[in-house]
Amino acid sequence: MAIFSVLYPAREGAKFDHDYYAAVHIPMVRKGFEPTGLTDVKVLRGVPGPDGGPPPFVAMVHLTFRDAEALGASLGGPAAPAILADVAKFTDITPITQVSVAG
Repeated sequence: MAIFSVLYPAREGAKFDHDYYAAVHIPMVRKGFEPTGLTDVKVLRGVPGPDGGPPPFVAMVHLTFRDAEALGASLGGPAAPAILADVAKFTDITPITQVSVAG
């Protein structure tokens, strides 16, 4: 299993359309990457912490792939350019990405 995480750092005045993200972008990710090994998607929305302070991230998503080869096939596959181009439609935040494995 390999996990591709995309984190959107919070910053003053940043744009992030959560409705578009959930209704359009994530289904596009599923449709584009499931054929090449995407097995699960977890979307998390940042909320204030226990002290009431702002979250460090507006949102994050964890995409789980069958293995590292499936992740590579997805990110390097034919659906990736359209998925990356769609990011500008819901945010002006430059995301941080990380690849992880369990264990």
